[in-house]
Amino acid sequence: MSQSDRSGKIKPMNVIETERLILRQLTVADAEDLYNIYSNPLTMQFMGKGSASVEETSGNIQKHIENYYNLYGFGLWAAVLRENNRLIGRCGLLYQEIDGTKDLELAYLLDCQYWGKGLATEAAQSIVRIGFDRYKFNRIIAVINPQNTASIRVAEKVGMNYEREIPNFKDFGPVSLYALNS
Repeated sequence: MSQSDRSGKIKPMNVIETERLILRQLTVADAEDLYNIYSNPLTMQFMGKGSASVEETSGNIQKHIENYYNLYGFGLWAAVLRENNRLIGRCGLLYQEIDGTKDLELAYLLDCQYWGKGLATEAAQSIVRIGFDRYKFNRIIAVINPQNTASIRVAEKVGMNYEREIPNFKDFGPVSLYALNS
């Protein structure tokens, strides 16, 4: 759900603020910034194929609003630097079906120029807290390419433990499953 400002423009709702980040709902106005992040091969090296265009990204955001925010009140949120209001990635909670079981996945992706600064961990810690405290989930997982050591470190820093390998997950191939129970 979004709010309108005095001009009538839709203003995204902030979900939470951390020391350095604002996590807020994505809007179609974020499409160009998100497309630019998705277009960087280094950023996307473990994430698969990004959107083919700004228009596709905009359509995907609109579908996400309908399929997550409007249905569940959560989803992927924009990760915005507090210091300059710049969108640097997206993070949040998604449903994943793994071996016939529906689990809640902690998902995070930051533009590679912001890697190594603790921002993904800062966002992930807040998302896990929201998942357990606000939404009352019992379990949160992370599905990670086993070669993505930085992402594995983030999952471990938020308290997740390695559970098992999944030999073929969607278009990602083999992945490692990490999990945290409330």
